[in-house]
Amino acid sequence: MSLVQDRRILYFFEAVRLGSVRAAADFLDVAASAVSRQIAQLEHELGSPLLERHRRGVKPTEAGERVLLYYRQRLSQQEVLLDSLQALRGLQSGSVVLAIGEGFIDGLVAPLSRFSEQYPRIDLQVNVCGTNEVIRQVVEDEAHLGLVFNPPTDPKIRSHAHTRQPVCVAVSPEHPLAQQTEPLPLKGLDSYRLALPGVSYGIRQIVTQAEHRLGLTLTPTLTCSTFAMLKRFSMRGGVTLMPIFIMEDEIRNGQLVALPLESEIFSTPETHLISRLGRQLSVGASRLLSMVLQDMTAFKGEG
Repeated sequence: MSLVQDRRILYFFEAVRLGSVRAAADFLDVAASAVSRQIAQLEHELGSPLLERHRRGVKPTEAGERVLLYYRQRLSQQEVLLDSLQALRGLQSGSVVLAIGEGFIDGLVAPLSRFSEQYPRIDLQVNVCGTNEVIRQVVEDEAHLGLVFNPPTDPKIRSHAHTRQPVCVAVSPEHPLAQQTEPLPLKGLDSYRLALPGVSYGIRQIVTQAEHRLGLTLTPTLTCSTFAMLKRFSMRGGVTLMPIFIMEDEIRNGQLVALPLESEIFSTPETHLISRLGRQLSVGASRLLSMVLQDMTAFKGEG
């Protein structure tokens, strides 16, 4: 494609990314009519409609999705080229973006610290979000790598490593459930002031699957989007569900106890380190990936 077409694809890309022609125009600091005209010209040159317009904005057609894939691959290849040239100078510049679920924060301190010590000129950016958003950022090349718990199957992602991480009940040592010696049933947990993460989180999606399979519905006392609050809530007499790697420090310090659940659906979830399938990782991203696998307890053991 020509440089002119590349500019038109950029306008199209930003319209899709931002959800509207007007938003793309504001971002690119040009008139909305100019964005519309460039996209229309691109559609004419390619012989296919690329955008579907709705009251809430725009979305790509099937042909548009293929153009977006081409553009993302081109940007990725350009990044790899520039990064390889920088690597010849000892990784003196560049950036790596990592999208993660909140439960991975504590475990990331060691690999991020080591990476920044070895490559102080590389800009590290960490985006903390729910499972669905982690996958979206990776698939759309907004993040080089993603750390995600129990991701849904997606043909667009590649898993570099995975480890089984069963979901457990987390309670304080003084809680009545802490004395149980057998795996706990899901039914009845909401009678103990149950707290759960929001629906965009992998843990909540597992709970929903278990509810459907067992024919029951839990009513949490608290729903929130931060594991820090869920853990503190359990320390104060509540109950929550999470894998052990999220509460390792609290278990070690005697603040929480992890109890197994009865249903087998809670024993199979996995943590995954992912990238977009087909994306060639930059040198910086590849080295960070290696350090994460070496240092994070979430990827120790079975893989």
